[in-house]
Amino acid sequence: MDRDRATVADLLALKGRRQLVMLHVESVDEAAAADEAGVDILSIDAPLWSPEFRQAAPHIFVCVGLMYGELATTEDYLRASFEAMSIGADSVYSASSLETIARMRAEGIPVCGHTGLIPDRRTWTGGFRAVGRTAESALMVYRQVQDLERAGAFCAEIEVVPARVAAEISKRTSILLLSMGSGAGCDAQYLFAEDVLGSNVGHVPRHAKVYRDFRAEYERLQQERISAFQEYAADVRSGAFPEEHQTVRIDDDEFKGFLTGIEKRL
Repeated sequence: MDRDRATVADLLALKGRRQLVMLHVESVDEAAAADEAGVDILSIDAPLWSPEFRQAAPHIFVCVGLMYGELATTEDYLRASFEAMSIGADSVYSASSLETIARMRAEGIPVCGHTGLIPDRRTWTGGFRAVGRTAESALMVYRQVQDLERAGAFCAEIEVVPARVAAEISKRTSILLLSMGSGAGCDAQYLFAEDVLGSNVGHVPRHAKVYRDFRAEYERLQQERISAFQEYAADVRSGAFPEEHQTVRIDDDEFKGFLTGIEKRL
């Protein structure tokens, strides 16, 4: 595939021009498939991020998610950011304080912030529910975006905010807004690969769209695994495995020499 990986400047230049496609992936195979499919942005959690992911998706802009709660101080975030980027990350996601984001930007680290439903801070907005359904709440989201812009974030995930609210905010900010359940008026659409593939064994969010039924395929493969293991065990117990062609041969003369050698040592 002959295409260059986008830079932050490239993505910002696309604001208002076309929708970007973003996926959260959890395996190297998913990353490689996204690269082949022409996805624009990948989100990969820091504990998974490795050179293997970068090699699998050489053409995609990658945002590495720094784990909120596992990191505490600004220095923690800076160290984790530089480590991720040394492997080839193009940016990092951070739900940390505005002060930390500003410090990261001062060091030249491209940062993606978060607004709307922020899972790690959901207690402040009523749990796992939409944010911005009242004028007061919608204005809070707008202020958060303004704060992130001032702090130096180049983009922000905007999660489960009414589409009309998100679209108006997107018009009024220079940063990219990555919509997860916040409508098409933002700059990118963001879903988890497990929802797209139908491999999610838990709750499927209302905003997700399932394109395949990998869960059923995984269940079928598991039954095939069980059957194969049962057949193997039965062959071992009956003597059907191993057969002669599955063993190593030795010439008769060499085997006789081996037996003679054993007898001489007895």
